[in-house]
Amino acid sequence: MDQSRIANIAKATAKLREKLEAEVYEKSLISFVEYVWPVVEPAIPFVKGWAISAIAEHLEAVTRGDIKRLLINVSPGFTKSLLTDVMWPAYEWGPQNKPWYRYVCASYSNHLTERDNMRCRNIVMSDRYQRLWGSRFGISNDQFTKVKFANDQTGWKLATSVSGIGVGERGDRFIIDDANNTMMMESEAVRATTNMWFTEVVPDRLNNPKESAIVVIQQRLHAEDVSGVAISRELGYTHLMIPMRYDEGRHCITVLGKNHKGEEIIWEDPRTEDGELAWPERFPSEVVDEIEHAKGLYAFSGQYQQIPTPRGGAIIKQDWWKDWESGEYPRCEFIIASLDSAYTEKEENDPSALTIWGVFRDQYGNPKVILLYAWEERLGFPELVQRVINCCTRDSRKTDLSEPRYPVDKLLIEAKASGISVAQEIRKIVGFSGNFGVELINPTRKGDKVARAHSIVHIFSEGMVYAPDVDWANKVIDQCATFPKASHDDLVDSTTQALRYLRDMGFVLRREEWEYEQADEVAYRKKLAPLYPV
Repeated sequence: MDQSRIANIAKATAKLREKLEAEVYEKSLISFVEYVWPVVEPAIPFVKGWAISAIAEHLEAVTRGDIKRLLINVSPGFTKSLLTDVMWPAYEWGPQNKPWYRYVCASYSNHLTERDNMRCRNIVMSDRYQRLWGSRFGISNDQFTKVKFANDQTGWKLATSVSGIGVGERGDRFIIDDANNTMMMESEAVRATTNMWFTEVVPDRLNNPKESAIVVIQQRLHAEDVSGVAISRELGYTHLMIPMRYDEGRHCITVLGKNHKGEEIIWEDPRTEDGELAWPERFPSEVVDEIEHAKGLYAFSGQYQQIPTPRGGAIIKQDWWKDWESGEYPRCEFIIASLDSAYTEKEENDPSALTIWGVFRDQYGNPKVILLYAWEERLGFPELVQRVINCCTRDSRKTDLSEPRYPVDKLLIEAKASGISVAQEIRKIVGFSGNFGVELINPTRKGDKVARAHSIVHIFSEGMVYAPDVDWANKVIDQCATFPKASHDDLVDSTTQALRYLRDMGFVLRREEWEYEQADEVAYRKKLAPLYPV
């Protein structure tokens, strides 16, 4: 056999091997990730785990066209940027032979997407990549920067930031990697701007609204972060949520499409035991414990557990509320209503909220307080005034839990512009007939909202607060548990206003506090001179 024929056979054999090798990586994104990993992380070994495979499987579903909107919430360190913003575009261009795809990649800062653009560019230009898929497209010399690089098949990848997209730029894939800046998350203005960009700008930046895809990947930082908006507004996102420690009450199940038989392809969190780790191969228990200790409750709950408040509540924990199991309320010695007013019917504004509380004593004479009624609603001025009067009108002292009218002794209203107007109108209608008193409260004298919540924590933690197991009470409990990370805090403001007032007026003092005050009063009481000499 002549040398040229031997060389041709060897060449054909090598090409066949390359083709078979390429087919392995073309069938699986996670296999492709492992193959190109040394290009971007040569000093760090690739660590397998079901969590990173789950992210890859969901991105594959986007590639197949089975998912058009994908939301992924995972912990820091889960290679989310590498996988989603670096390797997945390279996977679609070469292994999936879609080099005409265009990617708009955004983050809260453009330096992050520019970094990932360069890493993606390094992959497609690497020997590993070019050896198997280099014949499918070439890199364009006309567009070759860290902000935007293109290929010769009309495909490109653009790095930008929130609100930084130029006019006319549209992509087949819009990848949003960490739209919210952790350091700016507490700014309501920044959140509002980011959410407006997400809901009003991003959907218009797609090549084909029916076929193009939006992928959002981030850790949870606030109830009103981009993830929270996608979930609460039901924008049609498939939601992959992987908490670091498994929470059986939040078991994640998603649909990845349908198989050739028309049956749904189901993915679900493989863990079954509460507390199981998501990626123990990379984050073992001792490492997770150290992270939780360093981060604290707020940060760990949002960034690692994907709940923007610690389990059980941040300041006022759910477990601190005592269940009122009787079908009748206790006989209350004092009833107070607390109003946080807004009087507007516009959906984008905060609602008004009213809570009604009763002070009673247990069998040992210890003071307790019970939530008697609550509501939260957007109302116009006349409707708000009338509803408050209806709830507070002194009626026969009925104890049925479904009765919405209560014999209120005092109505507290926050002394802001809307509250002052409401108080004035209620006084005009009710007058000073003695039905109930109206008192304007300046809450800022007790500190900001967070400080006011902290000031009444001991009332809850010592088991002094009761509530019935009904929907309106559970809404108050849930809002208190998520404060200050919740999207609304009107019921919380009403609650803290009422309980702080009861605390300051001496209605809900602990027994030892009451005894101390009594002793202190006696000790410093001025002695009266006798009327007659002895």
